[in-house]
Amino acid sequence: MSMARNLALDAARVTEAAAVAAARLIGRGNEKAADQAAVDAMRTALNALEMDGTVVIGEGERDEAPMLYIGERVGTGKGAKVDIALDPLEGTTITAKGAPNAQAVIAFAEQGKFLNAPDVYMEKLAIGPGAPKDCVALSEAPATNLKNLAKARRCEVSDLVACILDRPRHEEMIAKVREAGARIQLIGDGDVAGVIATTRPSTGVDIYMGQGGAPEGVLAAAALRCIGGQMQGKLVFRKDEEKQRATKLGIKDFNRIYTMDEMAAGDVLFAATGVTDGWMLRGVHRTAIGCTTETIVMRSDSGTVRVIQAEHSFALKPQLAKLMG
Repeated sequence: MSMARNLALDAARVTEAAAVAAARLIGRGNEKAADQAAVDAMRTALNALEMDGTVVIGEGERDEAPMLYIGERVGTGKGAKVDIALDPLEGTTITAKGAPNAQAVIAFAEQGKFLNAPDVYMEKLAIGPGAPKDCVALSEAPATNLKNLAKARRCEVSDLVACILDRPRHEEMIAKVREAGARIQLIGDGDVAGVIATTRPSTGVDIYMGQGGAPEGVLAAAALRCIGGQMQGKLVFRKDEEKQRATKLGIKDFNRIYTMDEMAAGDVLFAATGVTDGWMLRGVHRTAIGCTTETIVMRSDSGTVRVIQAEHSFALKPQLAKLMG
């Protein structure tokens, strides 16, 4: 599909703009300000692209999010018709604290290829490439999944590392994983990065499990489609209002377990730029003349993964100087 090839560099520019805008608020303790800066910059960059885009995974529903809401149209209105999943700042809390793994994230696909996930929790399970199909499953207990993965990797369960969000709701799961003998990497935020970590040998993470945001689950599935791996997700509803919102988005089976291909199908393009240094990407860093960024751009059809290390001169790019403050 030509749209993915044509949008690859544009996608990098979009996430770069959001990351640079958020970077000036690293460690400032203001989550909302950091998120808003990234949202504003990403929206401006998207609207400059020659495409007819619709946000299907965004900052929330229209009444709840003034910018980049679900259903918002972006781009010039000309060019390829694409659906967009995005998180202008994945890791608002860790950005405010100056912690690792914050990033600006976006994914493009043909119309109708992303799961229209409501802003609810999703139970997630993900592993990197190289394991047999259905090696792990949400329907299985953590101990069973760890045992099966260890067998596939030809190692002991004690050699495995599970990445889990550090939340009270995961206390029972954490206890079961430790009881099974595996080690745990707890993270404070950023579960898109957590899922992707299963594909990067340097992180030491073998499996991701636990509940995080459903929109982030779709973004993570898009990334895994490009770089390999397996993922399942199940929407978690805490109240009837959430089910009503899901129904409006076309969700009929509230107990369905979605595969990676069901969450992000077709030809998918994924891009992420580091805000703070992390497992996968180096964050935004000031230089004497501007700043540097590191971005990963991936495409599912070709399996191509490009890492773009960019040096930005504020004298030549005054718009970035304005974002950086």
